[in-house]
Amino acid sequence: MPKSSLSELVIVANRLPVDRVVDADGEVHWHTSPGGLVTALEPVIRAAKGAWVGWPGAADIELEQFEVDGMTLIPMTLSASDVALYYEGFSNDTIWPLYHDVIAPPRYRRVWWEAYERVNRRFAEAAAAATAPGGTIWVHDYQLQLVPRMVRNLRPDVTIGYFHHIPFPAYGLYSQLPWRRQVLDGLLGADVIGFQRVADAGNFLQAVRRQLPYPTHKSRVTVTDTNGIDRSVTVKPFPISIDVAEYQAIAKRPDVMARAAEIREELGHPRAILLGVDRLDYTKGIRHRLKAFGELLEDEDLSVTDATLVQVASPSRERVAAYMQLRDEIELTVGRINGIFDTTGHTAIRYLHHSYPRDEMVAMYLAADVMLVTALRDGMNLVAKEYVAARGSNGGVLVLSEFAGAADQLQGALLINPHDIDGMKEAIMAAIDMPHAEQTRRMRAMQRRLKRDDVAAWAEAFLHELHSHVREHNE
Repeated sequence: MPKSSLSELVIVANRLPVDRVVDADGEVHWHTSPGGLVTALEPVIRAAKGAWVGWPGAADIELEQFEVDGMTLIPMTLSASDVALYYEGFSNDTIWPLYHDVIAPPRYRRVWWEAYERVNRRFAEAAAAATAPGGTIWVHDYQLQLVPRMVRNLRPDVTIGYFHHIPFPAYGLYSQLPWRRQVLDGLLGADVIGFQRVADAGNFLQAVRRQLPYPTHKSRVTVTDTNGIDRSVTVKPFPISIDVAEYQAIAKRPDVMARAAEIREELGHPRAILLGVDRLDYTKGIRHRLKAFGELLEDEDLSVTDATLVQVASPSRERVAAYMQLRDEIELTVGRINGIFDTTGHTAIRYLHHSYPRDEMVAMYLAADVMLVTALRDGMNLVAKEYVAARGSNGGVLVLSEFAGAADQLQGALLINPHDIDGMKEAIMAAIDMPHAEQTRRMRAMQRRLKRDDVAAWAEAFLHELHSHVREHNE
């Protein structure tokens, strides 16, 4: 790549920030993805004339570098074997369950690890080749934990940040990983390592102390690189957020408010609409939520005219065995509860195994009186923040797992332990019966916090820490 086209800032993530759309004529178009990470980083990349390295999302697609909405995109080609071994295998059948407290058993296969190393090296080489002298590379998430060290070996002149979007487990769990030292060393190639919660950063530092010969002090690790020179790495929490203003603007649109009213009408105007919005994943506590709701109906604390649970479960990792089993279990549970409690006019659980556009999701947030976020373990859970942002002055109650990162910031929620089914039932009833004045007070307090700590503030805080770290160690 000629020097003139090198970028001062390069983002490296498993996926590109665009979705591939094929129109009726077979022509391919690329549209910017609606995710919060893209929203946060798009203006940063444009201002820096930066680039984004990532996979287009389908196997065996070979593409040259291209531009979408002012962003330079560098596509990585993954073969069907890469997707099976690196992505579905090591990333999502080893790291994902291990880092989510072994809710499902992780599998440790050497062929998966070898593919993970191989694909991480290709991402690192692409990022190193795209970055200007003295530039910045920001690596994202668990699929690419080896990239920081690999980039440092290739380009010791650049500044490297890494942000970990999912939890980092306690040492007693992390120590199971056969390649635990290699992963820690890979991450310590960065200058700044960011986590969602204080506890995640603490777990990482504990793993470093137990596995590597590097001294730690508070939020710093002193790493001796292969050249024999000591280097300081900062390890801190940077809780991610959402574009609050965008959700508020969508919620105020007349068409979205009208759609919310339609949803309530379609559900038969129950006294309370409960809403769950999740990827279909065993970490989200969907089974626990269904159990609690089913027991409330069985105990006659609720009836189907009182409350309807709308459960959106977006398809996820459908070729991984644990996810196929989970889908079967959830659909059987929904069918059993509905078979017992449905009437001709009311449904106990409206189960929606689809993904929906953002406008429709905001309409659902406006329609729902109670949001149920019952994750067994979650790095952040942005759905909780989206619900709060969309509600405006409409009240509403957030029932939130204490094991989601969002619980650190959304103190106005009713916090629950999702393993405590009786406690969850009590929280659901408290949410349904909560006076509107208290709902509004709690919601406004959470909205103030979200406005102050939105996704733009998150990106700015991380990059500020990264550049401050570099200035401090170059003085």
